[in-house]
Amino acid sequence: MLDKILQIVKPILNLLRSLKKKYSLPSSTTDAISLNIKTLGYEYARSLREQLIIPSNLSPQKINLQSKACQQNDIESDWFFYWCQEMKIPVAYHRKLWEFCYILQALYEYDLLTPGRKGLGFGCGEEPLPSILAAYDIAITATDLHPTASAAQGWIETKQNMSSLEKIFRPELCTKELFTKNVSLKYVDMNAIPAYLEGKYDFCWSACALEHLGSIKNGLLFIENSLKTLVPGGISIQTTEFNYLEEEKTIDNYGTVLFRKKDFEQIAKKLTAAGHQVAPLDFNIGSRVLDKFIDIPPYYSQIHEMLQEAHLKLLFERFASTSFGMIIKKAV
Repeated sequence: MLDKILQIVKPILNLLRSLKKKYSLPSSTTDAISLNIKTLGYEYARSLREQLIIPSNLSPQKINLQSKACQQNDIESDWFFYWCQEMKIPVAYHRKLWEFCYILQALYEYDLLTPGRKGLGFGCGEEPLPSILAAYDIAITATDLHPTASAAQGWIETKQNMSSLEKIFRPELCTKELFTKNVSLKYVDMNAIPAYLEGKYDFCWSACALEHLGSIKNGLLFIENSLKTLVPGGISIQTTEFNYLEEEKTIDNYGTVLFRKKDFEQIAKKLTAAGHQVAPLDFNIGSRVLDKFIDIPPYYSQIHEMLQEAHLKLLFERFASTSFGMIIKKAV
């Protein structure tokens, strides 16, 4: 259904751009049409979500997870259902939720969800991962940029900074006793990981944080430096932005940068040459309807009861982006 709509809508949008340029068509007209298209996508995603059949007897399963892009098929898979259930979050076609589930699935695949392990989270904000990992009796060091620096960049205003441990405690996921026992807070600049964190952890992760380090170069360097915090054989799991339609043009040296296929290939080649193991790179973005739907601003609107129903791909500036996850095993 949406494929047919998109076939109709795309030439209409192209025509609108031409008309706007030629006849000074009001921006409000094109804005309204864009929002109508967005609403169609959201309603389609909502109808899909309501039709999902989620098994009642879910259990974790190993699926040979690769370094990969977010896809609609993932959202409709049992492994994704399971981790949504564990986080007590409703299933949704949303890339941020995919990132959390991807990280948890990677930890399960490498047998790291066991008591006594040590994990390090970068740029945690107010995400649920520290709480759910603490519930496994895993010692978690949750880090974020210092609140003063975060305020200057707007992260506190958008609730993407961890100003205190209370901000990330999720009582529905973890008892207060286990959380207090296992979770500690450190303020860390991801561009300058302190030496006292090196060589201590069984795993580390970040969920869409490394694209905010100022440049593609800085982001790739962070991935490499994250391995220094691990014990030999430890696992680094990183999710970030993937500019999947462009080979060369992208956004760099900016507050948010977009990584290209060649950037992931570059860091994978470098890490492999250093003796580390990188899970095979899969750049397939999927071929389902919501894999082709690119969400557009505004991303927060009072029009929709449930925000961001169809948010696997999005438009940032003029580039289409989705989430990409990488898994690296440190050399033994």
